[in-house]
Amino acid sequence: MSDTRRALLDALAEGPVSGPDLADRLGVSRAAVWKHVESLRDEGFGVESAGDGYVVTDVPEYGGPAIEYGLDADYDVEFHETLDSSNDRARALAAEGASDVVIVARQQTASRGRKNREWSAPDGGVWMSLLVRPDEPPAYVPLYTLAMAVAVCDAAREAGVDASIKWPNDVIVSEANDNSSGASASDGVSASEASGGSSTNADDVSANEVSGGSPAHAGGSSKNSDTPVDTDTPADRGYRKLCGILTEMEGEADRVSWLVIGPGINVNLDPAALPEGATSVAAEAGPVERRVFVQRVLERFDELRGDLDAVLPAWRERADTLGRRVRVHTASGVIEGDAIDVEHPGTLVVRTDEGEKRVHAGDCEHLRPADGGR
Repeated sequence: MSDTRRALLDALAEGPVSGPDLADRLGVSRAAVWKHVESLRDEGFGVESAGDGYVVTDVPEYGGPAIEYGLDADYDVEFHETLDSSNDRARALAAEGASDVVIVARQQTASRGRKNREWSAPDGGVWMSLLVRPDEPPAYVPLYTLAMAVAVCDAAREAGVDASIKWPNDVIVSEANDNSSGASASDGVSASEASGGSSTNADDVSANEVSGGSPAHAGGSSKNSDTPVDTDTPADRGYRKLCGILTEMEGEADRVSWLVIGPGINVNLDPAALPEGATSVAAEAGPVERRVFVQRVLERFDELRGDLDAVLPAWRERADTLGRRVRVHTASGVIEGDAIDVEHPGTLVVRTDEGEKRVHAGDCEHLRPADGGR
């Protein structure tokens, strides 16, 4: 979106503004102002000319200008009716040097999650990817994914959903699960999955494996299906999945070149169209305006992005994993115990019979509340 269009939307969001004032603020002629206003009307905005100036009376339910209208975060929004993959588009923009861009698709046709699993992304969900260039070393990248999980969780809570976070970054609606037999709750959530980087931290977690999880559809992994079936997870896993996040990056040992964070969120999707184990905002609390939902996610993420020290405390407060008995499948074996904390930059601390173990990447199962836990 052009700087002029964004400035026009910002001015209109502040209230009635006259044509001459708009022309001065935008540095264009009054005739150009009129053309921009007409363009907004063509895109579905209701814009009336009252005594005090132009007034917005109606905003489209979705779309790039609709999301940018009133957005209190400095991101450009690129909107597509249909897109193969918002992450792929973000990667292409990164190669062109872009930054602070949000790619949003009404629907996606070639979405992917961890291990390149395909999943359906029909109209009704929020499918987006955020391209940023943090001035941080690769070791800090997981904090950005955790920040996005917090942002989605908060937006869902604002919409009335009792949302929480499953380590590291799935947003879920937790159910009571006192199954003493240890029925698993895994959906293959990895603490680290992305592509493009090459550096490695001290714990042998490669920086190009940042954060994963099958976005939306409860981790469903069926191929070429509009209504995927969750074949990887048991029905009694103890939660319903609302969102997954796939993060990708490119960088060197001491710096991040670019970072793409792609949440896939089940928002206004019919529960009947979701696979077993999934849920949506509409199913939990009723339909919402997706443009407002996206705005809340971006604004909350932007707050946390500017204060990385606040990410882990916020994540802990919203975590469903902490206080639970967990089983984590890692590259070096299985770790089972009580999840007691998450440390910088997203490491899960598990108390086992052999002492505390720190897990940087793995597939996490919720088993049951830990002794003395929730």
